[in-house]
Amino acid sequence: MTLRIAFSRWLPLAATLLALSACTSTSMDDAKPEAVAVYSGQTNDPAPGFENVKPGTEQDFILNVGRRIYFTSGSAALDSVAKATLDKQAAWLQANPRWLVKVQGFADDPGGESKNVALSKQRGEAVMAYLAAAGVASNRMWVRAYGNAREVRECSERACVVQNRRVVVNLKTERDDT
Repeated sequence: MTLRIAFSRWLPLAATLLALSACTSTSMDDAKPEAVAVYSGQTNDPAPGFENVKPGTEQDFILNVGRRIYFTSGSAALDSVAKATLDKQAAWLQANPRWLVKVQGFADDPGGESKNVALSKQRGEAVMAYLAAAGVASNRMWVRAYGNAREVRECSERACVVQNRRVVVNLKTERDDT
């Protein structure tokens, strides 16, 4: 019984020594610490796995600025949350003039297809006008209205439907009209 207790006390130490003896380096100078992001629990912490996103890239825009603007039913009016996002977009776009901007409008509102296409165009134009007023050159932007043709999800619950009432600002290197 005493032998078992003594053995169980020394077994972890023996395992540790065995693991250390398997190391190929004997110098601490050879060990390179991995870059570890510091997470403070704040809203602006880097997203795990995206700590090394380069400034000025599309990933930087999506993660650090935001590309979606949401609207209330039947409206193309920009609320304070939308304006705050657009202010960040405008500053980023001015700092990164190589990017063109495709403003995609969507609608999932009461009314027929033509009404939704018209509303999605109004939403896109409202976003483009705001960005232009904030200093983004108009010749870098264009609007494409999709109506309800590209829903995020097909659903009837309010929390889901509002995701379809949006404008998405996509970065492009050349103009496209698709």
